[in-house]
Amino acid sequence: MEAPRERSPKVCIVSHQAYGAMTGGTTGHAGGVERQTTMLARWLARRGFEVSLIVWNEGQTDSTVIDGVRVISVCSRHAGVPGLRFFHPRWTSLARAMSAANADVYYHNCAEYVTGQVALWCRRHQRRFVYSVASDPECDPRLPMLKQLRERVLFRHGLRHADRIIVQTRRQQLRLDDEWGLESIVLKMPVVGGVTGRSNAAAHQSRVVWVGRISNEKRFDRLLTIAARLPHITFEIAGGVDTGFPKGASLIEQARTRPNIKVLGKVPHERMRQVYEQATCLLCTSDYEGFPNTFLEAWSHGVPVVSTVDPDGIIASEQLGQASTDIDQLVPYIEMLNASPALRVAIAQRARSYIERHHAPEPALTAFERTFHDVLGMGAPSA
Repeated sequence: MEAPRERSPKVCIVSHQAYGAMTGGTTGHAGGVERQTTMLARWLARRGFEVSLIVWNEGQTDSTVIDGVRVISVCSRHAGVPGLRFFHPRWTSLARAMSAANADVYYHNCAEYVTGQVALWCRRHQRRFVYSVASDPECDPRLPMLKQLRERVLFRHGLRHADRIIVQTRRQQLRLDDEWGLESIVLKMPVVGGVTGRSNAAAHQSRVVWVGRISNEKRFDRLLTIAARLPHITFEIAGGVDTGFPKGASLIEQARTRPNIKVLGKVPHERMRQVYEQATCLLCTSDYEGFPNTFLEAWSHGVPVVSTVDPDGIIASEQLGQASTDIDQLVPYIEMLNASPALRVAIAQRARSYIERHHAPEPALTAFERTFHDVLGMGAPSA
């Protein structure tokens, strides 16, 4: 008699803004986290998991299947009465969606009140919960990025009650250990799209790109300062102003008045390849980051990164650009990159090698798959 076949493990990913990334549409935030999350969902589905993805209702049906992933809707992000909608319909619809998913393990990325809500549901229903840290401030016990008390209370609960915590860097791991007393594992995030083909590193571009949301911590003012000191180089801005950053509109208006700054606005992800391929370097001016997806995207195109942050010292140790909090060091390095095709080619080769070794989809997503198997007490995944 044939032995009964074990059922597939069931994973539910809670990522409210991921509908646009899942469908290739324009709804939702569709940032790097959402693109990586939907890549993970598709990968797990292909590997035999039963995968659910919980998202905002953007006008779609309550439950549909895309590329083998069951997409389950909560309420619309604007539904309900302000002040009360935190509880209903947001929390109540999340609980219903998690029940509908009926998964063995639930996964959530990025610090917010939802982290605690997911953990509470999992604890009540005896399910496993995996949380993934997105940026360095999430490891700061003060939680400076969470402004409301209920956000901080719920996130702390979620972090402390996760069955597994994933971090992107050794720095984040040490901080969780030292300041929270929590264990975590370091996993490399996958680069969306993998490593690209031919590089234009040898071409003379004289073009610096800045990619991301214009928000307080991104320090867009530093870009304006750097651009003013390099009037012979074009700076391209790909991204929109964060709705929670009132000064953003003024900074963008200043940028529009500069003859060497081009404001592209929000650029669809499929068009970002052209932006990277025509770049001398990617410029990051942030006060803090986790491990920016923009770094991975730039390196996958063979583009150096010039940055005020250096996650785990990778830029320095792998010689993938220049990192310094001192603008006086970044400006001459950009000039040197602009003047030296040989330097750009050498960095492009190192960058592609680094991505292939650590952040290509196959090794990165296999590590996530192993983590889910481990948290469920299963054996190692089959090759």
